[in-house]
Amino acid sequence: MEDTTLARMMELKQQGYYCSQILMIMGLELQGKENPDLIRAMHGLAGGLGFSGETCGALTGGACLLALYTGKGRPSDEEHQSINPMIIDLVEWFKNGYGQEYGTASSYSIRCEDITTGHAQNIASRCPRMVAGTFQKVKELLVENGIDLAGVIDESDD
Repeated sequence: MEDTTLARMMELKQQGYYCSQILMIMGLELQGKENPDLIRAMHGLAGGLGFSGETCGALTGGACLLALYTGKGRPSDEEHQSINPMIIDLVEWFKNGYGQEYGTASSYSIRCEDITTGHAQNIASRCPRMVAGTFQKVKELLVENGIDLAGVIDESDD
């Protein structure tokens, strides 16, 4: 991961954004876009779905970032054929990596509470690493599937 990417992620964290929001901001920046409404909506994924401790916001944010590039946005759009396989690949990669490393002794976990165990020191050390790794994995999946990271999409209303 490039130092500039990590620095940008830390800057966003200091501005009060959470894992899922940081991933989406970084993805939008790759496309040269801003979308405050979308970033606001991504807050719902923070802390494992509204800070309930459920599915990790880095993972759900990564899935949303994949969908930003490949999902259906208008009636005339068609979803990219690789959207669901890419999300499944992301989930398996996350589960077999961070889920195994930070999960419970009896199983791999993708739950925020299991990964961080609710401790500030774990949140401070694990979350930035997972966000950066997930961002890199999302970019790799997109490139592998022939998707332009600049997000060149025909936005005409025809």
